[in-house]
Parts: sequence; C-alpha cells; structure tokens
Amino acid sequence: MRGLGNHCLSCCVNTLLQTFSATWELGELLDKWETAHVREEDHNVPLNLRRVLVTMRSDRPLLVPHRDFLACLEENGIRRNTQHDADQVFLFILDVVFQQIDNSSLALEVQNLYKIFLETHLQCCNCGSAQIKSSHLLNLQLPVKEEHDSLEGCLTTYFELQELRGENCCFCPKCGTQTPSKWGAKLLSLPQILCISFKRFRASRSGTRKLDCRVTFPESFDFAAVVRDAFAPSFPRSHCTYKLFAVVVHSGLATCGHYTAFVCHPSDQRWYHANDSHVKQVSWEQVKSAYGGHDRDAAYMLMYRKGPKDGPQPGASA
Repeated sequence: MRGLGNHCLSCCVNTLLQTFSATWELGELLDKWETAHVREEDHNVPLNLRRVLVTMRSDRPLLVPHRDFLACLEENGIRRNTQHDADQVFLFILDVVFQQIDNSSLALEVQNLYKIFLETHLQCCNCGSAQIKSSHLLNLQLPVKEEHDSLEGCLTTYFELQELRGENCCFCPKCGTQTPSKWGAKLLSLPQILCISFKRFRASRSGTRKLDCRVTFPESFDFAAVVRDAFAPSFPRSHCTYKLFAVVVHSGLATCGHYTAFVCHPSDQRWYHANDSHVKQVSWEQVKSAYGGHDRDAAYMLMYRKGPKDGPQPGASA
C-alpha cells in the first residue's frame, strides 16, 4: 500500500483514495475508458482519479498525481484547506465521475457498483391509501443509538416501519392534507460494493456534536440473515453475503477531526492502517478498535464487497 501525504488538510480525500484503490472493480472500469480526447483544462475528476489509482498500484513517485487530483477536486467545488465530511465527499466524487465520463454505458457501470435499489411505502393512517416509489441510493446512511449499538441493530432500525406524526406528518393526496403516516423501505437489489455510513453527527443548540458511542461491525455478514424483513418479494435473497474491505475512521470532534482508513489489500488480503503517508500492517483485532467508545477513534463508513459466490474476483472481467 502507498501512503498519501497530507496537503492542505487532505486527510479526508486521502482516506477515500485508499478505499477507492482497494475497490479493484472501480479501477478496472476506469482503465477501460478512452480518454485521448479529454483536455487537461477540463479538470476532469474521473481522469485524475484514474491517474492516482494507477500510480498507487505502481512503484512510480506519487506526489504529482496526488496533488493534481486535489487541485482538480478544488476546481469542481471541494476546497482545499477546509475540513470536509468523508461521506459527502464520497458521494460528490461518485456523482462527478458519473457526470464527467462521456461513455454513458461505462459511467452507468461505475454507478451500478454502488447502487442500492429501494421501494419506499408511505401509508396514510387515516384513509389507508399508500404512495409507493422506487429509487436508488449510493450508500446506506444508518442512524445510531447514543449508547452501545451494532451494524445489525442499525440495519434493523433503518428498515423498521416508522410512524410519522406531529411535525413529521406527510401530505396525503387522497385526504388533501398533512396526516399521520407509516413509512417503510424494502430492498429491490443490492450492489457489488455496499457502502454504509453511520450518522454519528447531531445538530444541537451549541452546534454539531459527534456521537462517539461504540458500534460493532462484523468482518462478514449475510444481509438476509441480519434483516429478514428488508426485502421486496422479488428480491433474490441468495445473493446477500458481504465481506468488509475498508473502514473510514474519524477521530476528534465534529468540527475539528482527522480521518484514517483500515484497508484489506486486494492482493494479499491483509489489513493495513493508512494514516496519510504512514501505512502499517495490522490485525483484525486492531481493526476492531474502530468500534469506537468514549474518546476513541470511531468507524464512520464501512465498505463491503459481495462474497466470492456472489460477485467477480480481482482480475476477472467486469
């Protein structure tokens, strides 16, 4: 693994680059893209991302491509010398990559790596009429309790039927007014790369605060076994096994923090901890230090890959 120097408060981007580098499927798709016609002055994010990922896989000096990528992000709206939220920057990069790849089918393949299809149900408690919509997400943003929690518990909470009353009432077209409702979501499909983020930040009267509560997560899990009621009837439940390959970790306060990453390298399947330019091999027991707790580093984003029976392996054609 290659370390990345911290330039202009770039720990957030550095950490995401480590997770993208471990996502070999993304690298293979970007390598397919014909870019001879892309101009440097276009500040093209996917082109610069590809250059960095290629360099991270090689023995060549990394300094220039890394800085060029940071400059390219700034031209597209992610300012340097600014504290950023890793989850927001992750979604921003995926969105810009999708927009700036001029091969629409390839851009869709990149997006489909992460795309989660959902069917949401909003049922009026007064008349019983239901509004059903299909949509997609690029990650699951899970609420966490302010005491001990687990990934399994967070997923169960997310897919529980929720009652919306008082100021949370929704408009019912049949009743013609705001009414108490029940909201729920069902999965239509799950992606090859499942990104999960924990809602660790809360707005309060004094500003934004961070929840340092302990949240455990497994190295592998079967989605269908963890949350049995999360699936639409048409969902193929045999394709639900996931294995963890990256953890984005936040330390410090909500307004003044630092990002690092635990990454399972795709070639040797060993865990490493990347703290900007410093990279060291670690054990799974050390990865579990990211469970969090009072005044401890806390996992903020988890990257899971579909298990061997469900998805392609490194080097396979996409």
